[in-house]
Order: sequence, then structure tokens, then C-alpha cells
Amino acid sequence: MLKMLCLKQQLTFVLLVLVGVALGSNDGVHYVEELTGRRLVQSRFDTGIATEKYTPPEEKDPKFWYDLAYEELEKRLKLPQPNGKRAKNLILFLGDGMSLSTVTAARILKGQRAGGTGEEASLSFERFPHTGLSRTYCSNAQVPDSACTATAYLCGVKTNIIEIGVSAAVNFNNCTESQDPANRLTSIAEWAQNAGKSTGIVTTTTLTHASPSGAYAKTANRNWECDTDVESYGVDPRECVDMATQLVTQVPGRNFEVMFGGGMGKFLPKTIKDLHGKPGERSDGVNLLSRWQARHDGGVLVSNRKQLLSLNVSAVSSVIGLFQSSLMKFHLEADPSYQPTLSELTEVAIKKLSQNENGFFVFIEGGLIDYGNHYTKAGYALDEALEFEKAIQLARDMTSIEDTLIVVTSDHGHALSIAGYPGRGTPILGLNQHDTDVNGIRYSTLNYAVGPKNYIDENGKRKDMTSEIGANDFVFPGYITKDQGVHSGDDVGIFASGPQSHLFTGVMQQHTIPHLMAYAACIGNGPKLCDAK
Repeated sequence: MLKMLCLKQQLTFVLLVLVGVALGSNDGVHYVEELTGRRLVQSRFDTGIATEKYTPPEEKDPKFWYDLAYEELEKRLKLPQPNGKRAKNLILFLGDGMSLSTVTAARILKGQRAGGTGEEASLSFERFPHTGLSRTYCSNAQVPDSACTATAYLCGVKTNIIEIGVSAAVNFNNCTESQDPANRLTSIAEWAQNAGKSTGIVTTTTLTHASPSGAYAKTANRNWECDTDVESYGVDPRECVDMATQLVTQVPGRNFEVMFGGGMGKFLPKTIKDLHGKPGERSDGVNLLSRWQARHDGGVLVSNRKQLLSLNVSAVSSVIGLFQSSLMKFHLEADPSYQPTLSELTEVAIKKLSQNENGFFVFIEGGLIDYGNHYTKAGYALDEALEFEKAIQLARDMTSIEDTLIVVTSDHGHALSIAGYPGRGTPILGLNQHDTDVNGIRYSTLNYAVGPKNYIDENGKRKDMTSEIGANDFVFPGYITKDQGVHSGDDVGIFASGPQSHLFTGVMQQHTIPHLMAYAACIGNGPKLCDAK
């Protein structure tokens, strides 16, 4: 009987995943119908048909967000200013899906891996001198995705869910509206380029994923990663250029000196295999990597760890690294001789960008924290968070606190909880040994509000997970059964170190972050530290 129940649960999980793919997800995690609110949910939850999400009219104008950001900056400038130094270099670290509960659990895991009880440990960025909170809602979303949030923390304007680099006046999948110059935004990467700084993006997802794309793309649909994707949504890719093409051919993407991540398939035609042995995804026959090479005399393509670490950054003009066909692999699953770590990507990126005497801006993302949480595999999520904090420590060690501003934050939270009064030193990835449910069954310290497995038996009682829990890939319980874990709408942390880091305190709107960074470095068209002197 129990074997039959387990098999039924597994089949249900597979079915839910297949349903998700059918609803329009390019990565099996972020579903268009779910994010837009267009999913027909009554058959599963009997809540009726979800209506279109509302956007306040005034928030469709980018000026609304610029004015709000400048107000938040002005309030901070009225406080005592302990540091008058200008930031030559800017590093924005983004832990995708890194909720405060994820930070806490990762801290405990770090301490337990080192042989301690865990609670007393600290992550590298938690030791930064200034901290704050970021409000993550988007123009039409109480709980956001990684696209509208990327537009906020990279372009300085909040927009609608699923959209990147365009204002909230643009409706989902509307090509015409996204082409209107009045609706198109610029990013802090472009502001930095205009000031003569070098720029780059680093991610463990794909170069065309939502978060890094906020630095360069302008699109009404985050899933328009290549021309095949655009066409699959009923839009002509000749009219609305896909994100991979934007990265290679348009400003500011074509000016990046460093681009590291996965997603080689988005840049190559279906007729050829990429360097990882899988066919490309493009239908237009265009080899964007060859086009990039033709545009960048002295530019180099690398695709594995050995090539990356043997690269002489002084001898190349720019470098693009594509280390997997799609997403990079979880650190716990990756071949360490083939796939570089986030720390290694960070080190090479900073070495290259530091050659510019005018300074640099680089966006560095620990993107698979989000995926670990979506799969409700907390072991993977926390390990990715620890890889992320190692890269941050390395960046702080490689740069001067006198001239390099480092800001660490997240785009959104995840519905992960740490609860139940476990005693000090309780394994964070295990069962709470100091409490039980009403039926006397011990439960896990970590739980998700939503997830694919709830561990309930045929009588509605929670199952004893003693024999299952403990492995890194264990799927933690979710209260509401769904094919994957979901984002949360709680505030996320901001941690800052370096020139003007004192500005990153208190509770702020997420879209204020790039304006504060631009102020510190005297770039962009808004208020600047240099103007105040």
C-alpha cells in the first residue's frame, strides 16, 4: 500500500511538472500563466478564473519611480555623512531568491559544516558595516518575479511582472508597446559605460535569464531569450528582437567586456551543436557567437574551467564564457574539473575589469539559490548561498574598501521557514529533535509554504521522514501541494561595504538601489556625490 502511495505521489509530481511546461515556462520553474495571473485555477483549487493584474496608472510613468528614488536619496543625505569618498568601482551581488530565512539557514549550515553548532556563524556579507531592507513588490505584483525586480535594481524603475527594461506602461507580450522609446529604460550598466567605465555580467543561470538581462535587455516577456522563444509566443522576432541578439548587437550589451554564465544554446542555430554537445536553439540560422567575435577584435570565447583559468586577461579585449548549454549546474552536481565556481568567475571578471583606470561596474548573480528553493531542495539552495558568500568575500579581498562599493541583495524571497523550537546545534537540514506534531511525529526544522511533497499518508497524518531526510537533494515538505515552491513577498536584505555604503540603511524601495550606487560613483543623470561637493 505504501509503495503504491509513493508511486502515486511521484506520478503526481511528474504530471504537475508537465503541466507547468505546457503553461509556458522556458526553464521548468517560472511559468508565464502563473506569474501573470492568467492561469485557470478553478479545477485545482476552485477559486475561479484569475483576473488580469492591476497596475496603478501613475506607476506606468518611469518619472514616478525616479522621483521616488530621489526622495529616498535626499532623506538619507540629510543624515550625518560619515564617508565623503567617491566609488570608482561598483559591484552588485544578487542572490536570486535569497530570502532572509535562506540567509539564516545558510549561516547555520556554514557553522555546522565547520564543526560548530551553527547559529554563531556568520556569512561574509553579514559582516559588512551597513545593512537595510529592500521592498520587492512590482507595479502589478504583490509577490514579484526576477524580471520586474531586475528592472528595479538595475534600471531604477519598477515595472510589471515578467517584463525587463521597459516601464509598466507595457503590457505582457506586447511587442509594439515595448518598442515605444518612451517605455524603454536604461540600466546602471549603460550609465557606467557612458562614464567610461568597463562593465560585465556574471551569473550561474544563463546570460539571457531574467536577472542579468536587466542590465541590457528591453522586452515585454522575459522568456523571449532567442528568436525561437519569441515566435513561440506569437510574436515576429524580426519586429521584437530576442534577448540574446540584444546582448550581442545592441547597447549596452555589445559593450560588455565580461559575460559569464550558461545558456550557449540561445546564441546558436539548431543546425549545429554547441561546445557542450547539444544542439543550438535558434531558428533564424544566426550564429551570434560568430557575430560577437566579428564585432570584438581580440575577444575570446571560453566554455570550461580550464580555459577560464588559463585566460590571460591582459591579452584579450573582452571575454564571453558560456559554461553549459542551458543553466549552469548546481555546485553540488557539477564536475569541478569542467564547470568553474562562482568565485572563479568573479575573480577573472574583476581582474579583467580592473584594468580600466576609470573603474568598472559588474553584476554578479548567485542564480541557483532560487532554483534550489523552487525545487524545495533546501540543501541545494543553502549550498548555493554559501558559494555566493565565498565569491563576495573574494571580491572584497580583491578590491579596496576605499574605492570599491559592494552591494549585496536579493531580488525576492522564498516561502521557506525555520520553526519549531529546535535546540542549538540541531542539524539545519534534518528533523527537529525537540518537538513533534499532534500525532507525535517529528518534523523538519525547514519547511516551505508551497511545494511538490507534503509527506501526508492516506489517513491525513504527517509521515515520519526519519529514513528519508538528510541528503542534499531531499525535497522538503510543502504545506500547499504544488509542482514547485513559489516566491514570497517579504522584504529582502541589503548589505553594503565601501564608499557611500552608509546610504544603504533602513527600509527602501528596491528600485532606489541603482540610484544610490550611481550617486556614489557620480554616474547617470540623477543626483551625484560630485555635484554635492
